[in-house]
Amino acid sequence: MTRLTAALTILLLWFAGAVAQAAPLTLASTTSTDNSGLLGEILPQFTKTTGIPVRVVAVGTGAALNLGRAGDADVLLVHAREDEDAFVAAGYGAFRRDVMFNDFVIVGPRDDPAGVGDLKDAAAALARIAETENPFVSRGDDSGTHKAELRIWRAAAFDPASASGGWYKESGSGMGATLNLAAGLNAYTLTDRGTWLSFRNRGDLQIVVEGDPPLLNPYGVILVNPARHPHIQADAARAFIDWLTGPDGQAAIAAFRIGDQQLFFPNAARP
Repeated sequence: MTRLTAALTILLLWFAGAVAQAAPLTLASTTSTDNSGLLGEILPQFTKTTGIPVRVVAVGTGAALNLGRAGDADVLLVHAREDEDAFVAAGYGAFRRDVMFNDFVIVGPRDDPAGVGDLKDAAAALARIAETENPFVSRGDDSGTHKAELRIWRAAAFDPASASGGWYKESGSGMGATLNLAAGLNAYTLTDRGTWLSFRNRGDLQIVVEGDPPLLNPYGVILVNPARHPHIQADAARAFIDWLTGPDGQAAIAAFRIGDQQLFFPNAARP
């Protein structure tokens, strides 16, 4: 092999590696998985194991599903089960797998002016907040958290749209920004526990309602359907799903903590 041939071979190998690195796997996920620090902890472990880099687009679940419909993401990690199932049933997703869960909590002012701290029922708590017209901040962004909140309002037999712009305020933003607004207004809000535990600007807010079964928050991973969008990186996406739902990924999720508190609980092995 001549020096010129060797140099060209090295250049071609470098170029091939550069091209591969220029097209990372695109993961559309929720602000909760990003704001909590989970993705920043586990994705480098996946990349180290597989050599596949991951680009995260952190948006609400509704926006993540829309990215999948448009073929602008390869894989989704979201938390709105009915919408996830509908996404797959409509042919936008090839399949969905369980990944993990945490839960939602209602946080509010320490002095609890609505008097919901003695309630274990999330719908009853929201009904009392509406009755007393204490400030409540909604994400209002079609995220998984927003969808869960609206389900609880329906269970409370109250339409919060009737109070929009008054005591019911919509941030139109992610969980961190919504918590910042709630802290500034000393208002109630619904948040996933993971983001709450990692949130530092709490002001006078504390958890006032937790533990009600409707507050359970399951997450699923979905392969965007390559039959509909042939350009997606299906092999890399499958490798990510296999890792995330396999022993290594599940262990990484379980090991992620803030202080001594576990934020997410793996459940890929559950039926």
